[in-house]
Amino acid sequence: MEREVVAVLGIDLGTSSVKVVLLPDGHSHVRDTRAEVPSAAAPQGREQDVRKIIRALNECLAAFPKQQLRRVTRIGVSGQMHGVVFWKTGQACKWTESESGRMFEPAEVSHLVTWEDGRCSKEFLTSIPQPQSHQSVATGFGCATIYWYLKNSPEFLERYNAAGTIHDYVVAMLCDLKHPRMSVQNATSWGYFNSRDKCWNADILRGSGFPVSLLPEIAESGSTAGSTSCEWFSVPSGTEVGVALGDFQCSVYSCMTDTTDAVLNISTSAQLTFSMPSGFEPPETPNHRSALAYFPYFDGNYLAVAASLNGGNVVATFVRMLTQWIAELGLDVPESTIYTQMIKAALLQSSPTLVINPTIFGERHAPDHLASVSNIAATELSLGHVTRALCCGIIQNLHSMLSAQQLIESGVKRIVGSGSALSRNEVLKQEVEKAFPLPVVYRKDVNSAVGAAMVMLHRM
Repeated sequence: MEREVVAVLGIDLGTSSVKVVLLPDGHSHVRDTRAEVPSAAAPQGREQDVRKIIRALNECLAAFPKQQLRRVTRIGVSGQMHGVVFWKTGQACKWTESESGRMFEPAEVSHLVTWEDGRCSKEFLTSIPQPQSHQSVATGFGCATIYWYLKNSPEFLERYNAAGTIHDYVVAMLCDLKHPRMSVQNATSWGYFNSRDKCWNADILRGSGFPVSLLPEIAESGSTAGSTSCEWFSVPSGTEVGVALGDFQCSVYSCMTDTTDAVLNISTSAQLTFSMPSGFEPPETPNHRSALAYFPYFDGNYLAVAASLNGGNVVATFVRMLTQWIAELGLDVPESTIYTQMIKAALLQSSPTLVINPTIFGERHAPDHLASVSNIAATELSLGHVTRALCCGIIQNLHSMLSAQQLIESGVKRIVGSGSALSRNEVLKQEVEKAFPLPVVYRKDVNSAVGAAMVMLHRM
């Protein structure tokens, strides 16, 4: 009798969608979460309904044939970094039966405050303690958000006794963890974490009244968090679950085949990264003015990262603006049509003299440096000209954070392009190839769910 081939499930809980992939088959399902909700606490807040995120996850799992899920022996999980969700252990979810199998739904859980959250002003960030870490603290970081609640709504924190990223929450529910476990990757993204010593800045936090009991236990990136406490859909009870990982690191893991590769990802935001030499240690204190950050990777290694807050979200904002203008003129044109037509028009234009600095969301190293338009000429106001200038600006902004010369001097020989915004935008691709005089290859199968599954395949 032939032995059935085992499989690994990879899950990514992204900013706008959930993706689940099965390896080695490669079968996958994606669902948009549509989870954005208004923030009652702060006008600049960006929050998501955890119930909608888990509903999308459940829909992805339900779409797989049961016989495929019965073969799963390991689960890898990644998700959007920096954000924080709070829950009450023992009451954070309820398990129910459905036609597709056993699944959980959120119960005593807060909204997810995402990485895009803007409630922590520059003034607020200067009022909280400085971290003992190579990583600066920015708005949208988990610890900064907790400080905000501590100072503005302490009664909110009293409702909960655990916190983590959205993917930490999922792992904790699957494994029935009494106290969540967080990878070094996710902990660094929260701030107030020393990645050299692999520990929280507990003394600094405790001294300022921070509720350190909310902080998760730390685990090595790539290690096991636990095993499923019961059958989940048709995934067997006792299946190994990896500690939740950063979506960025997992996307890099899925496509960086050589240490001389740089990876350019443009999805909601944008990142350009390359691998630092083995043995590299980041500085002990943050450089607030530097656009380059160092993200923990695997095996004690680091990635040098230009992490921009302005990527596909800038293009999406431009499309929404055009849609609104057209609606105000009494017309109804779908966003998809507007996007297609503006890209077509931009492909007919070459390098514009119109200059758009597209940083409408600021940058972590320069939060007050917002967008601007210059060199405006009457001859370059067509949709094609403006779209071309906008795409050029997105790439030039990244280039200002990490230049082609820096990549070459660091030994980079090739750029691997990935991300939904880049894959569907030929104008962005052209601007990448203009700005970076290196071979560029584009990968369609690059995603964090695949990377999370690959980690569990290769590293356990």
